[in-house]
Amino acid sequence: MSDIGTDRKRVSPQQQLTAEYMQMANHRSNVHGLVEVDVTDARERIRGIEEATGTKLSFTAFIVYCLATTVAEQPHVQRYRDWQGRTYEFEDVDVNVLIERETDTERVGIPHVIRQANRRTVRSIHDEIRRVKADRTTRKEHRFAGLTRHLPGVLRRQLWRLPQWFPTRWKRLAGSVAVTSVGMFGTGNGWAISPTNYTLQLTVGGIGTKPRLIDGELRSREFLSLTVTFDHDIVDGAPAARFVQRLSEHLEAGLGLDLPPDE
Repeated sequence: MSDIGTDRKRVSPQQQLTAEYMQMANHRSNVHGLVEVDVTDARERIRGIEEATGTKLSFTAFIVYCLATTVAEQPHVQRYRDWQGRTYEFEDVDVNVLIERETDTERVGIPHVIRQANRRTVRSIHDEIRRVKADRTTRKEHRFAGLTRHLPGVLRRQLWRLPQWFPTRWKRLAGSVAVTSVGMFGTGNGWAISPTNYTLQLTVGGIGTKPRLIDGELRSREFLSLTVTFDHDIVDGAPAARFVQRLSEHLEAGLGLDLPPDE
């Protein structure tokens, strides 16, 4: 008799939807760029704000702020094209961000859309992330799953074609760009590559320390591993490279961290 144990734990609706999402996203023309960004100065400013105010600003909130600002400067990276070939370019940047939350049994990443992130401050985004993180209810994250769980699998999977069919509806449901973080579940540097249904997605990896030559002197610096994913059917290589360069500049400069934390 086999001594191998089995676990018949039921797959949650959220896990089922995630698996189907990944399956459908694999059919897109995604191109991934793996970059390292020096975030030493930004992290020092965040630590300084914590020492001065007692508030530890969310690093994810800072990334969302820099992303939304850069997208607002270069809005072509959140264009979508519908089934009739019409192109949609949105003015506001709605960022779908993965927020870690503790349930009764585990810690999971919950998708949440931060609306008009390009019009917000780092502190405002931070406060919203903290509110969602502290919410122990499960109704919100399973709302979409509850609406679709009784549909046949073939129909559920077609829902993930909304970006190509009805971009405006997709934005209202799931935002216009996405940030997902694997670094929050562990330590150390490293990249992750994930398929996506968005024209633009950031996958935030870990932070590692390595030397960098500054003013002729080697200094120990903190580098963020960041994967930037584009839909190559929408965004060409040169505009994508310019976007990544500008985003890196904002992150390295600690954009938004000079404002008083209560603004």
